[in-house]
Amino acid sequence: MSLILTFLGKGGSGRTTIALAAAKKMASSGSKVLLIGQDPSPSWGMLVGASPSPSPVQIAANLSVVQQQTTLLLERSWDEIKDLESQYLRSPTLKNIYGQELGVLPGMDQALALNSIREYDKTGDYDVIIYDGSGDLATLRTFGIPEVFSWYIRRFRQVLTESDIGKILSPFIQPITSAILNVSWTADDLVNKPSNEANDILDQGRKALANPNRIRAYLVTTDDPVAVTQAKYLWGSAQQIGLTVAGVILNQSELTDTLAAEFAPLSLTSVPSRIGEDWQAVINALPNFQEGVNAPKPLTIEIASNQVRVFLPGLAKNQVKLTQSGPELTIEAGDQRRNIDVPESLRGKPVKGAKFLEGYLIISF
Repeated sequence: MSLILTFLGKGGSGRTTIALAAAKKMASSGSKVLLIGQDPSPSWGMLVGASPSPSPVQIAANLSVVQQQTTLLLERSWDEIKDLESQYLRSPTLKNIYGQELGVLPGMDQALALNSIREYDKTGDYDVIIYDGSGDLATLRTFGIPEVFSWYIRRFRQVLTESDIGKILSPFIQPITSAILNVSWTADDLVNKPSNEANDILDQGRKALANPNRIRAYLVTTDDPVAVTQAKYLWGSAQQIGLTVAGVILNQSELTDTLAAEFAPLSLTSVPSRIGEDWQAVINALPNFQEGVNAPKPLTIEIASNQVRVFLPGLAKNQVKLTQSGPELTIEAGDQRRNIDVPESLRGKPVKGAKFLEGYLIISF
């Protein structure tokens, strides 16, 4: 299994430069590294020193890069979709539609990107995978797909089983899931079998996200107040999907007490400017990304004290909304919604109170 890293921050803060420097640093220490770029433009290839390619290209010892192109990822799955449709429908309707014609639906690029990361991880060829995405809420929603999809399955299982619309959509579930995730799920997989491949893949994704030794993020910012505010906002938003933020990298900025206070208790690392093609000063200044993580957990459930603690740094109390419905708590914060499936011992108990203290939302039952 690979260590998966991503970097979050305002556009122009130097995320891609830091991602590439991190890849170079870990490759030079002997780790086999894959750098995945979500930016399809030629400028990304110019920075990493490789021609754009949708397949991994080795650019140095232990270091390969791949530039994701959503349309190509979609095309690769389209023939399989048509084959599956012909198996499950008597009158296939997609046989005259070709992969090159397909448009990318909103959100599909995120699902395809996540599946691409999952597939590279599954090969076992890489010790470290670095995902250089947009570094904003879109990146967070990419990593949050397993949790969100799991919630939809939990809450709509009965609806899919009993409703007419569920019966109508049932034949299309396998082609659609194959297109996006390259797995052959049927309606029965999603509805009736709690221990099948569908749920196993989602559970693996949720467990990996909750484990900072498997997936973690770093904030990248300058000392510009706007960049700092955006980094803090993304920090709080990352907690909403259960992604651990392990530290802060100050790009071309000096570490000050003010900045340290802004991001406490995270560790901050100051990185100098890159001079031409000389990366060594930047590489030397970066933290050891393979060290253990000492950062607050996004979610802690304390059964003995009947409390749920959610870490939401960078967010004010008036930006957080809590609701309770059935067995789940819903927290709205950072333009995201998180559904927490509480343990059996707390289910059915009403929320007695909630307070916002030092970045934590503390919920008592």
